[in-house]
Amino acid sequence: MKNLLIFSVLISSICFGQESGNINYQSDRSNRSSGNLNYINAQIYNPTQGLSIPFSNTNDLYIEVNGLSNIKADSYVAVFHVTQMGKTALEVNALLNEKLDHIKAAITEKSTEVEVFVDMLSFVPVYEYTVEKKLFSKDTYNEIPKGFELKKNIHIHYTDSELLSDFISICTTEEVYDLIKVDYNCNDLEQKKKELAEKAVAKVKEKAERFEGLLNVDFEALDKQVVEGFQVYYPVEQYQSYKAFSSASLDLNKTGNVTQTAKTRTSFYQPIPAKAYDFVINPVILAPVIQIVYQVRLKIVNPPKPKEIVAATKADKEYFLVTTNGDIKELQIGN
Repeated sequence: MKNLLIFSVLISSICFGQESGNINYQSDRSNRSSGNLNYINAQIYNPTQGLSIPFSNTNDLYIEVNGLSNIKADSYVAVFHVTQMGKTALEVNALLNEKLDHIKAAITEKSTEVEVFVDMLSFVPVYEYTVEKKLFSKDTYNEIPKGFELKKNIHIHYTDSELLSDFISICTTEEVYDLIKVDYNCNDLEQKKKELAEKAVAKVKEKAERFEGLLNVDFEALDKQVVEGFQVYYPVEQYQSYKAFSSASLDLNKTGNVTQTAKTRTSFYQPIPAKAYDFVINPVILAPVIQIVYQVRLKIVNPPKPKEIVAATKADKEYFLVTTNGDIKELQIGN
């Protein structure tokens, strides 16, 4: 008889409230139309990033644990872009340096712990065309110098997230409007990885002990193999965008032109959900966080079949031989 190993999968159900928001305005004209309104929106997906660490396809026993850690940032780096135009190289450089000096001074007044770095991007001449009119031939367009263009990025390192609004106000005062991105930093990322791995390894040991009891076998003396992997996701990678609006449905049997208004695109932070993981460190997410995914897989090579208890049976009958002398001897039949 073949021995069957049966593993049960525990599925935890997560209950959500009725609050949803405009993210659920999906593209479904047939089912979500109401009167003459059609609800339109780009498709939104829930990120399920994780690791996939394969073993060879064998009949060995696998024990896997997936962990997720949500880490609050220790510091941030906001990057602003500024472009300056001028007729001469000296003019454009002086104008931009004046803006940067004002920005640095205002930021320093807000906090002495803030660091500012200016990244040089490009400094190039700019050209324009002049038309040379000709009487008996086509016009000629000549390219001539117009001025210079200077581009730089301003990197601002800070620890208090509330200061970003002040930085935006300071930059807009100097006509700097382009906030490129905000990077999140963790000072002890390796330690956070270590804590996540230690908890996952403890979970693997718990599962192994449980399987030993279920299978009535001892894994201690068996060959084992382990693989693991980390993946780190920063908030800048986890933002999505969508449009939520309603538009009138027109009957355009008659000839006519329709001019649609540009719809506003909304961005939002979409972290990795916790439902696919065995455990989560710091599960409550209020602000964008750095997320670490960890997976560890233990392979037990060719585990033995569950131990079987064989009950001993006693012969149903006993046989004896009576000799001519009247002696009685027991016959060992079947032994």
